[in-house]
Amino acid sequence: MTNTNTSTTTNTTTTTTVTSTATSTNSAGNTAPRHDVLVLGATGKTGRRVVRTLRAAGVAVRAASRSGEVRFDWTEPGTWAAALKGASAVYLIAPDEGYEAVPGFVRQAVEAGVGRFVVLSGRGIEHVGPDFGQGMAVAEEAVRGSGAEWAVVRANNFLQNFSEDLWWQPLREGRLALPMGEVPEPFVDADDIAEVAAKLLTRDSSEHTDEVHELSGPRALTFGEAVATVARATGREIAYVELTPEEYHAELLAAGFPEAVAKAFDALFALHRAGHTAEPVDGVRRVLGREPAGFDAYATKIAATGAWAPVE
Repeated sequence: MTNTNTSTTTNTTTTTTVTSTATSTNSAGNTAPRHDVLVLGATGKTGRRVVRTLRAAGVAVRAASRSGEVRFDWTEPGTWAAALKGASAVYLIAPDEGYEAVPGFVRQAVEAGVGRFVVLSGRGIEHVGPDFGQGMAVAEEAVRGSGAEWAVVRANNFLQNFSEDLWWQPLREGRLALPMGEVPEPFVDADDIAEVAAKLLTRDSSEHTDEVHELSGPRALTFGEAVATVARATGREIAYVELTPEEYHAELLAAGFPEAVAKAFDALFALHRAGHTAEPVDGVRRVLGREPAGFDAYATKIAATGAWAPVE
């Protein structure tokens, strides 16, 4: 979400140890020292944080994306071998489109010596249909059957969706409108996801078990409560408007989103309205030994940066 030293990354509540002296076991049962960690989507919301966390711990990282330090493109299999060279663990973020390539990549990675995968996925993914999250589902299945060690990180909506994309611009404009109702969401910090992923990527094989880790924040808030928290932190008036699913779909199309993207958002919010992601879980604490970051502290920190300043 790795050299020959053990380093630590520290937050305000505890110290999380990321160890770079791990070993990896491939499908043939061969154990070898761990070398580089390949991070896919390394310029993205979680990927860049995983890179930063690992490097802060002295871990050798291959930061890969279409335009990153290491070139990697899901649609160009010719880029895969160079990205995989020397890697023994992979942080895998599947694409929304072209996810059919994922099983082939996983097979090639294992053949190249990768002994562990950590896959970013979403809570409730087992309840969604074909319009959302197919890449995540395919990636989960591929690593489970790879013969390598694997871990799946299923996360709630990120806190950073409010400040880096998705809902950032609507908040600046003073109106966030969604079809969510009063069903709460325990938003999770992308920094917590990155720390969990880094730990899962680097811990010794003797400590590893193949499993799914569900991650959330400590407390569930409705979107109306989340927007009110942002408004208080900024000293601004920001409205949360409840839409019907049909109204939301129409607004997405009017904003220029393709029909397929609008249907994906429809499916995502249907999942949330059904309550599949509403309860907080203890995944962060189980892996890191501390509580996850909360929404109030996040809102205060981001408001101080001016990120939610009104559009002029």
